[in-house]
Amino acid sequence: MKITGKKLYQRVAASITEAIEAGRWSPGTRLPGERDLAEEYGVSRPTIREAMIALEMKGWIEARHGSGLYVTKRDHGSGHREDALNFDIGAFDLTEARILFEGEAVALAAVSISDEQLDELDQLLVEMAADDSNEPSVMDADHRFHLAIANATGNAAIRSVIEYLWELRTNSPLSANMFARAKRGGITPRVEEHRPIVEALRARDPHAARSAMRRHLRGVVDDLLAATELEVMERARSELDARRDSVARRLKIGSV
Repeated sequence: MKITGKKLYQRVAASITEAIEAGRWSPGTRLPGERDLAEEYGVSRPTIREAMIALEMKGWIEARHGSGLYVTKRDHGSGHREDALNFDIGAFDLTEARILFEGEAVALAAVSISDEQLDELDQLLVEMAADDSNEPSVMDADHRFHLAIANATGNAAIRSVIEYLWELRTNSPLSANMFARAKRGGITPRVEEHRPIVEALRARDPHAARSAMRRHLRGVVDDLLAATELEVMERARSELDARRDSVARRLKIGSV
């Protein structure tokens, strides 16, 4: 099945809810793995991951026993299919857009950035490295770092677009949920990924600046994939630990 059009994860989520309603996957049934679903719907693994998180947020599926994702129930009330789709932009789509826009923005900034603006970026690197245990402070410095580069392009339209993409991190429920999962997994902005960007800007090298920015943002995608997968594994591990404790208590009672 080939899914095309905007917001592919929404179309995949809708198709899966339709399949559940039609009885293809009944409550308690395990869904196929990500790779199988990606092949069936003709989309990428990140798109499938966004669709699964959206469905999990709406209670259509759940992680169970470390063996995958399972259908929970079919009766979600009227308008449920629209609700399942109403999550706007996911973190993978958002980061892909940032790779495109911020990659070109930093290349433009490389030929126009001032020494004062480079000093500002150096100070933001110091702030990111000063207290990596203070997550809000690090996130704020990271935000200001990227907007400072957008500002260094000298193009107000470019800055506005990049600022809007950053706003989507918190304004889009699905994106906010996915970044929150990454935060729970201990993933925060790493200063060492930002230094090569500043070095390329200082060298006034647009090609190196573009490559450094894209490399950094592709790392964000990898982190998101790892964090969402890790959360499922941790949840399953907690379930197994609880079962193990229950069995141990039962055995202890029997041995008294």
